[in-house]
Amino acid sequence: MNILSIGSQGGWTIAIVGYFIVFLALVLLVVVFVNLPKLLHLNLRKKLVREGRPCAEVDDLNVEANVNAAIAMALYMHFDQIHDEESNIITIKKVTKNYSPWSSKIYGVMNQPR
Repeated sequence: MNILSIGSQGGWTIAIVGYFIVFLALVLLVVVFVNLPKLLHLNLRKKLVREGRPCAEVDDLNVEANVNAAIAMALYMHFDQIHDEESNIITIKKVTKNYSPWSSKIYGVMNQPR
């Protein structure tokens, strides 16, 4: 059976299967991203229990969003000050090319065979 002879029925099938695959991948990504913090939290709890520390320390590791934003802004400002101040002046120098017959197109146009 030739692909071209499938007709419009095959086109609809391919479109529906394609949409299904995309939505399935999106649902899978949502499930992974929702459960990833829970898995990391569980892993940290197991590690603390192995070390003999109480699991209450895990709950103290959660930081509020506004505190995270303040820390991120402080780090950004700190690392931005490390760079030296630039003059923001761009200098463009014109480069002169020496004439070369190898790059000249005029010889290809003018020398036509007879």
